[in-house]
Amino acid sequence: MATIARRSTYNRRLSKKYARKVGFYLMLALLVAVAIGPFLWLIITSFKTAGNIYKRNPDLLPIPITFENYGDVFQGRAFGLNIWNSFLAASFTTVGCLIIGTFAGYALGQIEFKGRKLFLAIILVVSMFPGIAIIAPLYLFFRNLNLINTLPSILLPYITFNLPLTVWLLAAFFRDLPPELSEAAEVDGATPFKAFYKIMAPLAGPGIITAGILIFINAWNDFLFARTFLSSDDKVTAPVAIAGFSGVGGEFSEPWGQISAGAVIVTIPLVLLVLFFQRRIVSGLTSGAIKG
Repeated sequence: MATIARRSTYNRRLSKKYARKVGFYLMLALLVAVAIGPFLWLIITSFKTAGNIYKRNPDLLPIPITFENYGDVFQGRAFGLNIWNSFLAASFTTVGCLIIGTFAGYALGQIEFKGRKLFLAIILVVSMFPGIAIIAPLYLFFRNLNLINTLPSILLPYITFNLPLTVWLLAAFFRDLPPELSEAAEVDGATPFKAFYKIMAPLAGPGIITAGILIFINAWNDFLFARTFLSSDDKVTAPVAIAGFSGVGGEFSEPWGQISAGAVIVTIPLVLLVLFFQRRIVSGLTSGAIKG
């Protein structure tokens, strides 16, 4: 009887263990479906014909499959130039934020001075400031400088709003690096700047790469500033260009297939970027989370 009771207890524990594991994987599958479901539907829509898109009961799969939407995106539009504008804006923003943020993060992470924590708190508060609150004064400022509809008009707000995140993230990485490394380099004859870029900056490489990717994605996806400060079809960025796709007229003339195709085209570079630097991103985020 005792053996049967022990076996019954073991079976109940095993059943609970499997039930928890199954529940965990079901919850994980639900979260994944919610996360990638809209993007999958976007891809499916981009391969549908106009008649299939506007069906009362739309088909789950694009039957028949058409690639016309991807070709039509570039017909009569400067969409290729719009993608290039997004790339330039995101690249310049990333480089500018990393140059300034690396020096600032090193100073805040490695140098002890009075008010450092307060300064970091102010930086964090600035990162939460809504961009819509300063659109009007910025527009007047750029108009007076004749910068409306130029690349600098979006670079300044891009760098301003992405810099606090960069400084905060890199300050955490540099704070976790032992200061004895730079001190030893200076003892060996290296200048403080040489010790920084030869020793400390390479060690913070995962954090710098992670910050750079986050900055690039934020700048690439921006709509507010680009829509406000850029107006010409050949000057706007890709998200603004996609929002401007229009049909001949009427509710059912909106080119949803082309809009979906354009959104897929704009999303692919970000997906490839994240996949290529996946290990660096995970390493950077986990290192900054568990050190110190």
